[in-house]
Amino acid sequence: MSTNPLDDLLQRLSHGDEAAAEQVFRTYEPYLRMVVRRQLPTRLRCKFDSVDVVQSVWADVLNGFQNSGWSFNNSSQLRAFLVKVTRNRFLDRLRKHERALEHEHPADDNIALMAFDPEPRPSEVAQADELWQKIVTLCPPAHLELLRLKREGRTLNEIAEQTGMHPSSVRRILYDLARRLADQNPATSTAASDEDPLG
Repeated sequence: MSTNPLDDLLQRLSHGDEAAAEQVFRTYEPYLRMVVRRQLPTRLRCKFDSVDVVQSVWADVLNGFQNSGWSFNNSSQLRAFLVKVTRNRFLDRLRKHERALEHEHPADDNIALMAFDPEPRPSEVAQADELWQKIVTLCPPAHLELLRLKREGRTLNEIAEQTGMHPSSVRRILYDLARRLADQNPATSTAASDEDPLG
């Protein structure tokens, strides 16, 4: 009889002892998980872990003992076999997950794309149209072209170039319009004193 308790368990396992199978699994599981963890890249730890790999290996090993008549001379042979099978199973899963990762976009990019919606909400469109009508009503007809260019997002220099005005004149006209708008709506008067609400 062997002096190594694992060799005795191996003998019992070879004869279909399920309690021995559980003990052998518990004995080797920590070591086999360590084999996987040492090779598992950080980026894949959310996809699978060492337990998944070891349990799938163990299911195949039990099937081999029960249905294919596998046998090993001693626990050292079993351990070497388990390490090899575990590494092969790990590499197989690694290849599958790496192929899947090639087709994935980083979550941060997806979140950023979802957070940035270039289309304004209907309520924002309605508010902008209402404000535009108020501004047009306050604007002298001679300055409507200047106002239209500002709404298109043109800079002061671009507006000045297209209207033939000096940039400081454009700034003054826009500021006057903003002040008139603020006088009509006291809630925006504080903002008008600090910045040009016309943008």
